[in-house]
Amino acid sequence: MNGVNLCDMSNEDTSQRPRVAITTLGCKLNYAESSALREQFLQDGYHVVPFGEDVDVVVVNTCTVTERADAECRSLVRRGLRRSPHARVAITGCYAQLQPERLASIDGVSLVVGQAQKQQIPTLLRQSDAESGPRIVVDEFTDDVPFSMARSTDTDTRTRAFLKIQDGCDYSCTFCTIPLARGPGRSLSIDRILDEVSALEAEGYQEVVLTGVNVGEYSTPTGDRFVDVLRALRDRTPGFRIRISSIEPNTLRADVIDVLASSDIFCDHVHVPLQSGSATILQAMKRRYNPEKYRATIDAVHAAMPSAAIGIDVIVGFPGETDALFEESYHFLASLPFSYLHVFTYSERENTPAASFGARVPSSVRHARTARLRALSDERRSACHRMAAHTEHVVIPEAFDTERGVYPGWTENYVRVAITSNEPLLHVPYVVHVGDPVDANASAMHTTIVRPLHADRAALHPFHIPIAIA
Repeated sequence: MNGVNLCDMSNEDTSQRPRVAITTLGCKLNYAESSALREQFLQDGYHVVPFGEDVDVVVVNTCTVTERADAECRSLVRRGLRRSPHARVAITGCYAQLQPERLASIDGVSLVVGQAQKQQIPTLLRQSDAESGPRIVVDEFTDDVPFSMARSTDTDTRTRAFLKIQDGCDYSCTFCTIPLARGPGRSLSIDRILDEVSALEAEGYQEVVLTGVNVGEYSTPTGDRFVDVLRALRDRTPGFRIRISSIEPNTLRADVIDVLASSDIFCDHVHVPLQSGSATILQAMKRRYNPEKYRATIDAVHAAMPSAAIGIDVIVGFPGETDALFEESYHFLASLPFSYLHVFTYSERENTPAASFGARVPSSVRHARTARLRALSDERRSACHRMAAHTEHVVIPEAFDTERGVYPGWTENYVRVAITSNEPLLHVPYVVHVGDPVDANASAMHTTIVRPLHADRAALHPFHIPIAIA
């Protein structure tokens, strides 16, 4: 989980403006909110620069899904102050919401801000005395907490944008702090979603990822559900493709699958958290399905979209996970038609029921199990990449990699490719011919251009893909 920087790409003279660096830990939702925060700082007269430069303000947008995220937050604060010892440090995000006093105790921290006040950080900095002690601005969530709009974009290539359509969670999974850190479920209206989609299309983005804490539980006071969002987007037929960040298996219902399979605007790619293939562990986690129901959902996706990439989240080392239960989970996973795994080593989190469970799994065993599942993931990803060889797919090129001499990108079904082209590529989707693997592990596939996907639209996007700056 690496910090991600957001900087000001404008060419205007910024020498007299205060400088701020924003770095982000965690999920795509955090990235979207950091992007919105960047816009707030720009409107407030700041120059936004990469993290690590000399600045007046350092902002760390935190995660608290794992123990490592907590440690990385502290490390980023120290790094920022080493480069800018007189900077004011503001910490926000999930960790700030859950442990504000702990963060305020870190030397050099000026401001700790909760989720509801995240977009007010520029104003709060103006209102706070730089010489006074650290200020904590964190409110408890209420049932009527408003939805905070956010989207993040690749400002250099205009390839992909992440649009936040949902926030919060009303589940009670025993390992998870997110309901406490994010509050109750709430959603952006379909009209607002369509407005944002129009804006992103006008700005030239070629892929939009719908993101949220629990997008499948999208719900509005007017009764709209996630399937209604998908239908509205399908009927509008935007000039880009749409990908879903992650969706809980109990919300990936038949009507949702049918809509995803019904239109080429939706990528053949779903990411469906499982967490464990053991019915015993799923029950202890208070998940809302069992292995049989999960398998039925994955089989339905595979039947409707045979070429779809299927990603799965798994937690290993949960309390009570015996060797036998881990083997049960491993073999269940191996029997599924998945493309890759995101494997998380369980860590005890404060304020979660699982933190007090007995039968803890030794750390060494947790890490050994993590390694086994990651090896399984590598094998399956390699196999899926090789299956794409000598077929045609659609790819949106990303920034040119000068070191390798290729344009990297992803197919609609999440195969990593390396495009070779003698001519500069336009900022449009291309039909490509996938060739052989770039290495023994098939970490990506050699690819050549066949033609622009929409020849009539290519002339509307004369913007060339830029060169990546290392």
